[in-house]
Amino acid sequence: MGYAEDKKYENVDFVIEDIRAFSEYENCVFINCNFYETDISHVKFMEFEFRDCNLSMAKTNDTAFRDTHFKNCKMLGLRFDSCNQFGLAFTFENCNLSHSSFFQNKIRKTKFYNCHLEGVDFSQSDLSTASFEECNLNMAIFDNTIIEKADFRTAWGFQIDPENNYIKKARFSTSGLPGLLTKYNIEVD
Repeated sequence: MGYAEDKKYENVDFVIEDIRAFSEYENCVFINCNFYETDISHVKFMEFEFRDCNLSMAKTNDTAFRDTHFKNCKMLGLRFDSCNQFGLAFTFENCNLSHSSFFQNKIRKTKFYNCHLEGVDFSQSDLSTASFEECNLNMAIFDNTIIEKADFRTAWGFQIDPENNYIKKARFSTSGLPGLLTKYNIEVD
């Protein structure tokens, strides 16, 4: 399998076209491409950008995302926990990642901006210094998660048990306090 570098792919339906024509993509851009339920396993994306793409339910066994930026993408049910963990690094802007899984991922410093993260599994993940700016975290799962120095000040809908997660120096707004007190059945006005 080959290698693609510095290429732009627009309006390609990878349900029909074979994404694995190349095993590595570096410094490329995918714009308005469809990957719905596509098998992108074992493909490496390095210094890469996905814009306005649908990656929902794509198969990601040993997929490498290194310095990858996702913008305006639909990524429902994506299994980041099955990705290649070496160098795993990405940012998300205006994306819908609902019902995706980051189980046991080490994704420190990850930036989530204006994202829908409903029902996302962050269990046992390391989200140190991650940022959740203007994000909907309704029903997201935080269980034995490291969120040290993470920023939740403008996020909403989250429920995080401070006794079951490592939250040292994490940042929250006063409007987010109920999400930290849910298990105590306390009402905050």
